[in-house]
Amino acid sequence: MAASEPVSPSPGVVLVTAGSEAEADRLARHLVEARLAACVSVFPVRSLYRWQGEVQSEAEWQLVVKTDLSQFEALSQVITEHHSYEVPEIIALPIVTGLPAYLSWLQAQV
Repeated sequence: MAASEPVSPSPGVVLVTAGSEAEADRLARHLVEARLAACVSVFPVRSLYRWQGEVQSEAEWQLVVKTDLSQFEALSQVITEHHSYEVPEIIALPIVTGLPAYLSWLQAQV
């Protein structure tokens, strides 16, 4: 692809966890204001995981970031720079299909 060609839209969802509601809200607002996300849903979760050889169980906040995955690198860089975790969860999933009007709105926002 030539450098001047625009990247085709690639709607997707990026999953991110945060350690507190305040951090989740701050990350979500930053992503929407920077137009890296059309919408971010935030809700409490409990995560069980292995970290540094120990099984952990923590209350966390899950961010579901609706975005254009062609912006994943910029989005993940912003999250990494503003996140309190040493290794934050940043996982991208493509949106295979959806309501055309919603997908058009999503694309217009990012």
